[in-house]
Amino acid sequence: MNDVTEKKPVRHLLGLSGGKDSSALAIYIRDKYPEIHEKMEYFFSDTGAELPETLEFVDQLEAYFGKKITRLNSEKGFEHYFKLNGNILPTAKMRWCTTNLKLRPFEEFVGNDEAITYVGIRADEPQRQGYISTKPNISARYPFVEDSKDINDIREILESSGLGLPAYYQWRSRSGCYFCFFQRKDEWISLHERYPDLYKKAMSYEEFHKAHGRDHTWSEGGSLEDLLKRADEIKNNKQLGKELEKLKPKKKLIDRDSDESDDLGCLMCRL
Repeated sequence: MNDVTEKKPVRHLLGLSGGKDSSALAIYIRDKYPEIHEKMEYFFSDTGAELPETLEFVDQLEAYFGKKITRLNSEKGFEHYFKLNGNILPTAKMRWCTTNLKLRPFEEFVGNDEAITYVGIRADEPQRQGYISTKPNISARYPFVEDSKDINDIREILESSGLGLPAYYQWRSRSGCYFCFFQRKDEWISLHERYPDLYKKAMSYEEFHKAHGRDHTWSEGGSLEDLLKRADEIKNNKQLGKELEKLKPKKKLIDRDSDESDDLGCLMCRL
């Protein structure tokens, strides 16, 4: 009898957030590394608080590649963990949302299998390290860094594919939950203009804190109620910022938009 257990093949994994970088990476790997693409498993961590545009774009990606994108968190979303955490809002310093809705589901998805996760960090953002698992069976690769691809390359990949940028980039600088605490003030106002029901729901989380004598808010710029009162001022400041940006000398190699220089955000959500 042969007691030798056959070793399972290494799993190749790519998490799609609905953002430009992870989407472009999937296309790039398909075209440049077809042997890896054939083995690749795609997954999407659905927080239960995604923008409609994000969910639509993930569906488009699934149709585009003709491969299944595994949805994680199908049973437990933000509301579940919000209650488990005492109805306390997640913050930049206490990101229980990322831990419970991104990191743990991913590591459970991998289990004890040996796996390589492909991360969409670009060559022009050396300050970003990305998600590194503490599990010894999970390692990471950064193809855009390895091949010196920057934001211009990412845009070209998406445009030439016919997919283009996800629709939310028309008013938002990153993917992630509709109430992401890394949103700029003008993005909160844009959320209210496009999805007033989601804005109202985000306000309800703040109202719970207020009713219990807490001062927790989604934005450091004040409560969502306060931001609405200052909507015109916030939009005017945004427009002024755009006009001032045009007056700045063009940067070498890359002419970044203001959102590209924003270093905030959870990488597991943003990429």
